[in-house]
Amino acid sequence: MASILVVDDEMGIRELLNEILTDEGHTIYAAESAAQARKIREQMRPDLVLLDIWMPETDGITLLKEWSKTGQLTMPVVMMSGHATIDTAVEATRIGALNFLEKPIALQKLLKTVSKALESSPKFVEPEEGKISQGTPASTSVPKTAVVESALLPPEGEYISGIAKTYFDLPLREARDLFEKAYFEHQMLIMGGRMTKISEYTGLERTHLYRKLKALGIDTSRNKSES
Repeated sequence: MASILVVDDEMGIRELLNEILTDEGHTIYAAESAAQARKIREQMRPDLVLLDIWMPETDGITLLKEWSKTGQLTMPVVMMSGHATIDTAVEATRIGALNFLEKPIALQKLLKTVSKALESSPKFVEPEEGKISQGTPASTSVPKTAVVESALLPPEGEYISGIAKTYFDLPLREARDLFEKAYFEHQMLIMGGRMTKISEYTGLERTHLYRKLKALGIDTSRNKSES
């Protein structure tokens, strides 16, 4: 996925964006000041920068101007602020910022803005999932999830209303917990461990989702597929 530099003097904002965007599969670099952001930018060119406007010592607008003058503004930059005026946003856009996010940042707005910004990043290429190489017959390609799921399925006919018969021999609470664990492990598998996607799909708020997974004994660390 993409490499994203988050520049914000608020630790809470850096941690929140890191958690959300890491769940989306991106690699996050965090800087609490313009000085740290400069050092990171000198070492690499991120695919995207999320840059706070109001920071001590050197603010985001000044850093943006600096990158523009030195020829380092070669990646899309999205400005962030909870107190910026329309004039500030217009100035940032004139200098070279691609977009603007107002704090507190809404989850869907963040994901949509990041996705749109990465489309304009010259280095970032969205992976094509499930693509079959030319010259390879489709019949020879078996999805990893299909292999795992087929191994877990009980023999045909051992179901009641689509649920394995073994569940019906257990107390209700135990059967429910086992089903929920299997359900969430399945979602973790097919969604690559992306908590944001799982939260949206299941309809559970992220905090509730984390508590649920912990109670079921499911590892909530990065559960990405290796291939």
